Amino acid sequence: MSRRYISQYGEGENIDEVYVASEKQLRANRNGNLYLQVRLSDKTGSMTGMLWNANDRLYDMFENGDYLRATGTTQYYNGNLQAILNRVEPVDASRVDETDFVTLGTQQLDSMTSRVGEILRSVSNVHLRNLADCYLMDEAFMKDFRGAPAGIKNHHAYRGGLLEHVLSLLELCDTVAPHYPDLDRDILILGAFLHDSGKTGELNYERELSYSDEGQLIGHLVIGVEILDQKIRQAEELAGETFPNSLRLALKHLILSHHGEYEYGSPKLPMTLEAIALHYLDSLDARMHSISDLIKSDANSDSNWTTYQPALGRKFCKSLSDAD
Repeated sequence: MSRRYISQYGEGENIDEVYVASEKQLRANRNGNLYLQVRLSDKTGSMTGMLWNANDRLYDMFENGDYLRATGTTQYYNGNLQAILNRVEPVDASRVDETDFVTLGTQQLDSMTSRVGEILRSVSNVHLRNLADCYLMDEAFMKDFRGAPAGIKNHHAYRGGLLEHVLSLLELCDTVAPHYPDLDRDILILGAFLHDSGKTGELNYERELSYSDEGQLIGHLVIGVEILDQKIRQAEELAGETFPNSLRLALKHLILSHHGEYEYGSPKLPMTLEAIALHYLDSLDARMHSISDLIKSDANSDSNWTTYQPALGRKFCKSLSDAD
């Protein structure tokens, strides 16, 4: 029997599949009884699973990142799919088809990596082009860059998601830049490439998606600036000349301000045209991706509208039909 993926389930359906387990917790309900909460993932998405009347033995049976066979029934809660479980058991990795948990294949990653390099090497500023080459020629960095997710839950939350997001953002920047002659296209392009580079150190993604110790304590903005300082020193050594301070400041500002608002974790507000453009284009790409996924996985398959999304304060229209 063929596998059913998380995106194919609706309300009140039985599940009996293998998933990657993460974020496991042993929690107490109002009566003090313990239950297991765990995030279950495959290549199409994730859902929360809950198993009542749990105990320490059950909790210790598996680790985050393990494969887990879970049986139970699906339901929707606050617009999100979850599963009420009646049984879980660990599954040896040798018995699992890992392609069931890979959103982007090697061929897709290779193609996207090649396109990112093509765009970066199209910049006309020699200092920025040399800097870009220092990143592209770093095999360890590029392995992490093409393997990392862009996030844990909100958007592009799968291996290779960071690369996919950055490529999409680079294409957006290339489309928008000619419309605003005062924008420095080269700085904007490098900023789009570098803005989330620190996520290569912020996130763990070998199997489960989680934050590293460095990610928890420092975060990807600071990590990204640290990597930039290292690459600028390499570029100076290769070129035999000093990297312009104006470009150094511009790129650091793009990394540090791209979240756009203090309440979103941005230590600085965007204060250059390139930083303003990067913030809004980054937000656009992230939001369009997450809402598109929400629409595709919505339980109301026979409706033109999604279920109500409490976190976003609305339903979303999937299509419109003419009245009879």
